[in-house]
Amino acid sequence: MGEQISDIAQELERLNTLKGKPFIRQLELITRYKGFLPIESEPSVFHVGMEQDKDYKLLIDAARKAVEQGYTVYLLPNPRNCRTADFIFEKKGSYAMYDLKTVYGKGSVGTQLLDSIGQSNRILLNITSDYNARLLAADIKTYFEVNRKAIEVLLFKGKKAISVNRYATQSPKFYRQFRKKYEQ
Repeated sequence: MGEQISDIAQELERLNTLKGKPFIRQLELITRYKGFLPIESEPSVFHVGMEQDKDYKLLIDAARKAVEQGYTVYLLPNPRNCRTADFIFEKKGSYAMYDLKTVYGKGSVGTQLLDSIGQSNRILLNITSDYNARLLAADIKTYFEVNRKAIEVLLFKGKKAISVNRYATQSPKFYRQFRKKYEQ
């Protein structure tokens, strides 16, 4: 697959028309865009001149945590003509696109999760505060109930990563299992 792209905004917009394997192939193609440059302090994080982005520091913080989990991270620009996620993560040849939501306080994560519908079917929650595990589990469960296209909510809390999928939220033991992972 030696295909090159010249307009990343156009290729990001194409993602909205793709599903399954073509979607994943498109993610891989986007990561090969020659405009991606490594961030000097973090060579496994690539960007396309986004230092002026108001959320740049939040994006870099989450990207560094993803690198600690073994991912190569591509920060995505926000073209004016389409809503797009914040990242493409690559790990061992697998590609996924995530929308970042940073959790600062004790307010509802539910609103942030619902706001991401239409940007990506995978959400990255970067937890930077002491958020209640039970409330968080309830918000995640509601997100999967409301968004039928949702695939994963990935949480970074300190040095740990917790992945939650739709199947996990349907288990009667979900709240207990989530709290155990989250609080340990």
